Amino acid sequence: MVWKPMLATAVAFAARAVPEVLAAPEAKGFVAGAADDMTLRPSPIEPGWIISGTPVARLAEHSRGQDDAAVTAIWDCTSGAFNWHFGWDETVMILEGEVLVTTEDGTERLLRAGDVAYFPGGSSAVWSIETYVKKIAFCRKPFPRPLTVAYRLRNFIRSGGVQGLAA
Repeated sequence: MVWKPMLATAVAFAARAVPEVLAAPEAKGFVAGAADDMTLRPSPIEPGWIISGTPVARLAEHSRGQDDAAVTAIWDCTSGAFNWHFGWDETVMILEGEVLVTTEDGTERLLRAGDVAYFPGGSSAVWSIETYVKKIAFCRKPFPRPLTVAYRLRNFIRSGGVQGLAA
């Protein structure tokens, strides 16, 4: 029973390794542009997640990996406090404003313009925005654990042990 999802994941992983030469002709190449030129569209926060205020969030997708396992986006939000549940691994860089983030273990950190933070998929945090915040988000779907171990082992073998298992 467990083998079917593992096999499907392995097939998806193998598909990621296909050379770009075989990519569909409509696949995007280099993508660049100013964050301020991107059109932000409404991206409502789940109402059950809102703790206080009436935060209004917007989103503009900048780029997406050909395998749909990675997305880069610009996101902004007005004042309010809410729980945020990260479905994907997410690295953020604050572009404007600030946000007080409280993690599940109670750690608090005020993120301001220029700060970078990482949130693993499956985690949650409370975001408290006094006025406004704008961020760039680099999101990646995490691999299932058995596949991650196999991927690291493959890299270890390919590098002859030089780069370590995390390469």
